[in-house]
Amino acid sequence: MKKEPVIIIGLGEMGSVFARALLKLGYPVYPVARDTDMDELAKEIPAPIMVLNSVGESDLQASLKKIPSAWHSSVALLQNELLPRDWESYPFTNPTVISVWFEKKKGQDSKVLVASPCFGAKASIIVDALATLDIPAVEVASADEMEQELLIKNVYILTTNISGLITKGNVEDLWNNHNDLALDVANEVMDIQATLVGHKLDREKLIAGFKRGIDGDLQHMCMGRSAPGRLARAIEQADAAGLDVKKLREINASL
Repeated sequence: MKKEPVIIIGLGEMGSVFARALLKLGYPVYPVARDTDMDELAKEIPAPIMVLNSVGESDLQASLKKIPSAWHSSVALLQNELLPRDWESYPFTNPTVISVWFEKKKGQDSKVLVASPCFGAKASIIVDALATLDIPAVEVASADEMEQELLIKNVYILTTNISGLITKGNVEDLWNNHNDLALDVANEVMDIQATLVGHKLDREKLIAGFKRGIDGDLQHMCMGRSAPGRLARAIEQADAAGLDVKKLREINASL
């Protein structure tokens, strides 16, 4: 039986992994590049089984605004720094969200840290597709649990990236030799995240999830090329919420 098509918006390193996985599962995949007219494509493919948005986080909002209404029931998201507020203002129906815990760099195979949690209408498709590439993913039970998973990933990536601007090393070095720095940054990141989700956080669970991510790949380098941008964005969010975030500002002043 022929499967319904999948639209993938953005075919960078991460989008390409999902495209390959979905193709292996038997889904026809149609890419959306920067110059693709989504409204025209929606006339040709009005009812895709999934519309996976894999653009970078800085392009996410501009991309979401362009998604045609015919596709609103099929949206799936995989960005870093993702939270419910990023999609809740759009009329999407039960969007699917995955917190990606594998790394894909140009010319290298995907490297898994831990299993990637997923939730929403198309979660089972994503879990099954990634399994064809031996990338573990798990479907979580509720939207609240998915929010918790997104927060864990945000604490991990923001804390390691921002701390790495100082330490320059890997996550094992950060945790073992700069633990005070890691926890200071993580707590300020959690202060910011709490304002973004609008409620108190279970900080012990978030730190435990952060540590699981570290243990998943001890040699993972802290600082990627996005680190300066993440720090600037975090300070901007802190300013908007009236937070001190003294450690983040101290790091920023030292650069």
